[in-house]
Amino acid sequence: MAVSPRVPPPRKRRPSPSPRLADLNLVNSLLSLSQEISTLKPLQCLLIRKSLSAINKSKLLAILFEELLRDPGSIFLSPSTLLCFEEMYIVLQRIKTLIEDCSNGSKMWLLMRTPLLANSFHELTLELSTLLDIFPVNDFDLSKDVEELVLLLTKQCSKSKPSLDPSDDFLRRDVLDLLDLIKNEIVPDHLKLKQIMDDLGLRDNSGCSEEIESLQQEIQNQIDEKSKSEIVSLIGLVRYAKCVLFGSSTTEEPENRRRKSMSDIAVPVDFRCPISLELMRDPVVVASGQTYDRESIHQWIESGHNTCPKTGQTLAHTNLIPNRALRNLISMWCRQQRLPFETAGSNEKVNGVRAAFEATKMTVSFLVNKLSVSPSMEAANAVIFELRSLSKTDSDSRACIAEAGAIPILVRYLVGSEHPKLQVNALTTVLNLSILEANKTRIMETDGALNGVIEVLRSGATWEAKGNAAATIFSLSGVHACKRRLGRKTRVIKGLMDLAKDGPTNFKRDALMTILNLAGDRETVGRLVQGGVVELVTGFGLINVLPEEAVTVLEAVVKRGGLAAIVASYNSIKKLSVILREGSDIARESVMATLVTMCRKGGLEVVAELATVPSIERIIWELMGTGTMRARRKAATLLRVLRKWRVGLETNDAVNTSMTSLGTSRTMLSP
Repeated sequence: MAVSPRVPPPRKRRPSPSPRLADLNLVNSLLSLSQEISTLKPLQCLLIRKSLSAINKSKLLAILFEELLRDPGSIFLSPSTLLCFEEMYIVLQRIKTLIEDCSNGSKMWLLMRTPLLANSFHELTLELSTLLDIFPVNDFDLSKDVEELVLLLTKQCSKSKPSLDPSDDFLRRDVLDLLDLIKNEIVPDHLKLKQIMDDLGLRDNSGCSEEIESLQQEIQNQIDEKSKSEIVSLIGLVRYAKCVLFGSSTTEEPENRRRKSMSDIAVPVDFRCPISLELMRDPVVVASGQTYDRESIHQWIESGHNTCPKTGQTLAHTNLIPNRALRNLISMWCRQQRLPFETAGSNEKVNGVRAAFEATKMTVSFLVNKLSVSPSMEAANAVIFELRSLSKTDSDSRACIAEAGAIPILVRYLVGSEHPKLQVNALTTVLNLSILEANKTRIMETDGALNGVIEVLRSGATWEAKGNAAATIFSLSGVHACKRRLGRKTRVIKGLMDLAKDGPTNFKRDALMTILNLAGDRETVGRLVQGGVVELVTGFGLINVLPEEAVTVLEAVVKRGGLAAIVASYNSIKKLSVILREGSDIARESVMATLVTMCRKGGLEVVAELATVPSIERIIWELMGTGTMRARRKAATLLRVLRKWRVGLETNDAVNTSMTSLGTSRTMLSP
């Protein structure tokens, strides 16, 4: 019997390994990233070779990754290759970030950091060289050309040196020498200055303005004070170059950089001073634990008060403790809103740079001399616009401008000019100068300065001019002697009230806050009452448009204005009750304080009028549970006043009833 041969079972074919999805994604990501770097433009003016070299290397790497992805099925990365590619992705990401940061930042600050940045490019190249050394070329089926390309790239990376381009180094030394000259009060050669600006690509006014803005943003990114000081010096140098080399190309503040009134944006309640209701610039904590702006609480204490304005507690001591955490939050918020923010402490640290100060002095001297030769209106407007821009930067600039004798010259352009922009620029410069405490007295003592500001307030060419005039008066009234002098002038009070009545909303607010500041003087309050301030804040829609400011002014007037203010406010009780129901916490607090003062000083007639308000006791009860601490205390006081009045009323009714009954009985008993 034939036996069929035994056939072994067929062997199962082992499937070829399929590429892992993570491997493909990684190679695709490397290709995308290297291509993104390849599309970047090399740096202009500085670090040109370093940036160009990094971009070219990325182009070569892109060719490698394209080759790998031509056959996705062959991509199966070993653990070591996977780690190599992951590290390579990180290095490429750092290269991209470095080039982008250098492209988008300040050119001057980039120049100062060229040694450090050149070394960063070198270190990244060495890291890339190390990764290429361990890259397993033989594990992949690469074409001969690509293999040679990888070897060439590896060799190029290994030859990298931490050298700085000589032209960059020479330019950096020239700038440092220029700063040394300025520090020693030596005016730099304008031709040399022009050459440096040209080499940096700063060839016109707008380029310098953008560079100054970039440097100012760089300050916010720095942590150490030395770097901040160096940047401030560079700002002074660029600003000086801008003025002496290019003049002024624009005389109008860009829309996004104009002075913002607090009505233009919603200021968080926690950032406002409970006294002035303005944004706090230097928040401090008092013994009661409440936070106020240093200037406001200092004036409160200096005027003889020993209690906390918000809680009414007696202060155990008058030490003012800086609230640095809140100040940092306010500073960050201001940067986001493009609002200027500075504190005395920061100016002492950052702006105490010799080179920056001398550069500012030279810039101011150049501008004031140019202005003093009686230029045309257009030329004068251009120069004053530069002074306006400079005056809002820091305290050193404000001091330099005032000391150079600019205030009397600026006063000439406040009135009598048919150039509205010139009037606004001159007045806004005076406003910025008045922020510095020492300049307030200078402005008040300058012949014609105060009258000029008042004249603009009364008959300025634009609402902006009138609003800035009100803001200037507000700033000047920060000094008590100035406050009394301003309060005595009927034109000031009339001008502020007209602006509050007829002006746009943001300038209404400026006018009301200035009136509030002047109301700190008792004698001025009498003039305000006579001028109709109570009718102003309770009528003309102000109490609906700006309720917080309106009722705060009314509170101050009623508190210091005596019986005349109470009588004038009598008819506003029902309007105030509406704010008690619907107003903000700050507005309700002020209304409650106003009503307590009116009831205490105005007598039973005022209390009786308040009692006619529907559900007034229920409203007060609600405020006692939901209002601010001060509002709760005032509400409790007002509730006691109302209840005493009702008890007295009921007692009188009972007495009258008893007397009537007694009279009836006597009549019946009589023969």
